[in-house]
Amino acid sequence: MDGDFIIGGSFSLHAYMDTFYNNYSSIPKPVKCKGSIDTRGLHFSRAMIFAIEEINNNTDLLPGIKLGYQIYDSCALVPVAVHVAFQFLNSFDPVFSTGNNCSQSGMVMAVVGDSGSTPSISISRLISPFNIPQVSHFATCACLSDKQQYPNFFRTIPSDQFQAESLAKLVKHFGWTWIGAVRSDSDYGNNGMASFLQAAQKEGICVEYSVSFYRTDPQSRIQKVADVIRRSKALVVVAFASFGDMKILLEELSREPFPTRQWIGSESWVTNTELTRFSFCAGAIGFGIPKSAIPGLREFLLNLSFSEVAASSVLTEFWEDAFNCAATVDEKVCDGNEDIQNLQSQYTDTSQLRITNMVYKAVYAIAHAIHNAVCHGKNVTTQCDKLTNLEPKQVLTELKKVNFSQNGYDVSFNANGDPVAIYELVNWQNHESGNTEIVTVGLYDASLPVGKEFRINRNINWMEDSTKVPVSVCTDSCPPGTRKVLQKGKPICCYDCILCPEGEINNITDSADCLPCHKEFWPNSKRDTCIPKPIEFLSFQDILGIILATFSVLGALLAIITAGVFFYHRTSPIVRANNSELSFLLLISLTLCFLCSLTFIGAPSEWSCMLRHTAFGITFVLCISCVLGKTIVVLMAFKATLPGSNVIKWFGPPQQRMTVMCFTFIQILICTIWLVVSPPFAIKNLTTYKEKIILECALGSAIGFWVVLGYIGILAAFCFVLAVLARKLPDNFNEAKLITFSMLIFCAVWITFIPAYVSSPGKFTVVVEIFAILASSFGLMLCIFAPKCFIILFKPEKNTKKYLMRKNQS
Repeated sequence: MDGDFIIGGSFSLHAYMDTFYNNYSSIPKPVKCKGSIDTRGLHFSRAMIFAIEEINNNTDLLPGIKLGYQIYDSCALVPVAVHVAFQFLNSFDPVFSTGNNCSQSGMVMAVVGDSGSTPSISISRLISPFNIPQVSHFATCACLSDKQQYPNFFRTIPSDQFQAESLAKLVKHFGWTWIGAVRSDSDYGNNGMASFLQAAQKEGICVEYSVSFYRTDPQSRIQKVADVIRRSKALVVVAFASFGDMKILLEELSREPFPTRQWIGSESWVTNTELTRFSFCAGAIGFGIPKSAIPGLREFLLNLSFSEVAASSVLTEFWEDAFNCAATVDEKVCDGNEDIQNLQSQYTDTSQLRITNMVYKAVYAIAHAIHNAVCHGKNVTTQCDKLTNLEPKQVLTELKKVNFSQNGYDVSFNANGDPVAIYELVNWQNHESGNTEIVTVGLYDASLPVGKEFRINRNINWMEDSTKVPVSVCTDSCPPGTRKVLQKGKPICCYDCILCPEGEINNITDSADCLPCHKEFWPNSKRDTCIPKPIEFLSFQDILGIILATFSVLGALLAIITAGVFFYHRTSPIVRANNSELSFLLLISLTLCFLCSLTFIGAPSEWSCMLRHTAFGITFVLCISCVLGKTIVVLMAFKATLPGSNVIKWFGPPQQRMTVMCFTFIQILICTIWLVVSPPFAIKNLTTYKEKIILECALGSAIGFWVVLGYIGILAAFCFVLAVLARKLPDNFNEAKLITFSMLIFCAVWITFIPAYVSSPGKFTVVVEIFAILASSFGLMLCIFAPKCFIILFKPEKNTKKYLMRKNQS
């Protein structure tokens, strides 16, 4: 259509072109499109005409100026798109008009289109040197945002960079980490998929396969891509493909059954209602341009007169295909009585005006740019000069500045010629009627703050009409308590789940690391949380503690009972003959020895640790001192019977008391120095057992502890030697024999105690020490006092001076 200023339009009305082999001997034939007409592309081109006519009837925008248009079919192919670009520069062969008016010659002021990225690139490279602005409604390749290569390019549809990032976030949102990827082998598909894969890698998503194809590829190539999808384990397939390419692929997949896949689609095909006939794609989701409403568009599309159709070869082809009629007599003849009002096709469908609105906005953006270049004033005072020698460069300059609202939709361009990215999340849902409908279930707005761009506000139907989100992972998630270990030679999404090492936990799903617990904590059985380590010590509630405490009390009672028996029979010969004073002192010290073992039971504290070791050391020295005193008395008594000996006066009762006090004082002095310099103290032993804490008494100074034990050992050894020397004295009742046996048991117990004490873990160290105390104490009790008590209680006939003084017949 002619006008004061001409706007060019390039749309993909067909998908193929005739191929001619030139022999360079004749003029090449002009390029020609073939195949069935794309009713969606026709819909877009008619929307451009509608917008231009609406502007021409508008008294506020370009008043008094008439816009014209030249619309061409690019066939979505580069050779044809190049030819179209030259048409914009020279104005030949318009599609919708057959007139040859000279006013149509010359360059267009701007171009709307193309419908694909690759044809748009070809057109942009050719018209850019002439500063002709190009506003695309459907070319989404991120590469077109490069102003150094495409300084004249603008678009009303967001760049694929935003779509790729939003698709990656969508895949991550639903927990899919193992996906397949298919793409068109074109600038749109290759650049879009490259952006998606880069964004997916940042989100930790792995790709099992990535294949490309083009609709003009051989059938074997398309079949190979379909076989890759069929054989793959990834349930989710991300398809960054144009409508024409996707249609070819889905037709190939529909030839034979294959496992259902969850399709994730790019805008180019996922909002195209023509593809919803492929029922195995039901449940597909993807991002689309928001739906819109354009008042009057439907009436315009349906108000297509038969004369208008006859004047255009493209409209004639559409009419014949839509109503299955033709101009030839061999078929049903188109007579103009066909009812377009009831025609169901993408041409008449205005229920989801997505890309159509992008065409509408592109035309208005160009109109506003021309208005700003040729008109002055505002509202009623606006004056436009249609005779202005307007250059495309002026329109290009003004196009960068446009900022307006049309039908409630804002239109503006950033420095890269891109609009604000806003997408609807769409879902293919099966309707009760059996048809598949495209339903909006969410929104993505790139202008919102990070983390708030994406939201879902409606339930999604997944593949096989399921309401449950499908799972597509190489390896199931590693539960808390385990960590991921990558499988050699495979992507990071393929891994083994290994139980956290001992002492470490992990409370995060799919974590690669486990964290060690604090030294006083230990993992639970699931190794997903740290719990306080159980504290262990020999308590009065333990079976061992109860047994040892019982024996300790019984031993003390036995010593007290023995002392009572001795006291009751203190005048009897057997008591008087065995130094009753030292015997009573020995029984008292044995009672203390038995009771001091109780200090080893219970939770260690600062005072109990100091008490248990010092009480043990002092009471045992007191005990051994008494035994030693009794042994010396026996020897001295024998020496006293020799002629002329007065040795007994040197070891009478005062000397015996002094000997016991001196030996005991030395031990008290050793213990005092130990407590002053480095006393025992309570500690939490975290090293013996990893999974529990042992409460025990640290020795403080190990030297102090071993000096205390060594001193007891020296006294016991000395006593043992003296007892051995006195064991064969000629008295019938010789106490030295009993002392020898008691010291033998005592030394044996404490010699075996040393390795047992050193090697025993945890609370068993305390058990060994208590056992040694009780065993040695019982040894002294049984060996020294049991025979005497037996005679006193059961053999009173032997408890006489005559019997005791009789020589041993053996």
